Amino acid sequence: MRRLSGCNSGSEADMRRIIAVTGEDRVEFLQGLVTNDVTQAPVWAALLTPQGKYLADFLIVPQGEALLIDVDARLADDLIRRLSMYKLRSKVELAPTEITVTRGTGPTPAGAIADPRDPALGWRLYGGSDEVAAETDSDFDAIRVAHVIPESLIELIPNETFILEAGFDRLHGVDFRKGCYVGQEVTARMKHKTELKKGLVSVGIEGEAPPGTPILMADGREAGTLFTQSGNRALAHLRFDRMKEGLTAAGAKILP
Repeated sequence: MRRLSGCNSGSEADMRRIIAVTGEDRVEFLQGLVTNDVTQAPVWAALLTPQGKYLADFLIVPQGEALLIDVDARLADDLIRRLSMYKLRSKVELAPTEITVTRGTGPTPAGAIADPRDPALGWRLYGGSDEVAAETDSDFDAIRVAHVIPESLIELIPNETFILEAGFDRLHGVDFRKGCYVGQEVTARMKHKTELKKGLVSVGIEGEAPPGTPILMADGREAGTLFTQSGNRALAHLRFDRMKEGLTAAGAKILP
């Protein structure tokens, strides 16, 4: 089990903020902005720029008369600000809460939801009791590397990442049938009219290098960027036509 909260202990990447979206227009409001079908919540979704680039990703979870947005705490204030820009006359309110979220991969406690991205990520419980326990913390970096699951502000970089290159369609983070949302035109064109030339993949690694280190070909040309590492595997954003032998990242050997 791991308790995630902006007020609780844990690594910085684990800190979460829960935003409550209330009001009678809450579903319609979010439906016109985010990448996934809010009527099917709980879902994983993102807010994009009009040019189709990532701004923030989050889980949307129904709870009573509210929709909870579970987002990395470092993105929360900007997300509230950006969503508020679209409120206009919508009957909707956005407010940060003190709700905590607990996650784990063992037996699912009462009231928890399955993480909608991948079964390997287990469950999430909102506002659960401190009595919820598990024998050990799961190694979520290892899970993410094994299943090629990006993390906010690591593999997912605001104003830079295109979500299809990060695997959002494979991880159920985008719905191509729901209609318009911010950045929808670019995302749909990437899906239906182009072939992706680069994307997030799992690679072997011998040695270590900091996340964000460029991956170079033997001739010095850049092939991509190294991100999260776990054991002898890592996540990397790579050009598919440059996934060849001889790749390195600051002295570490990359094995495509």
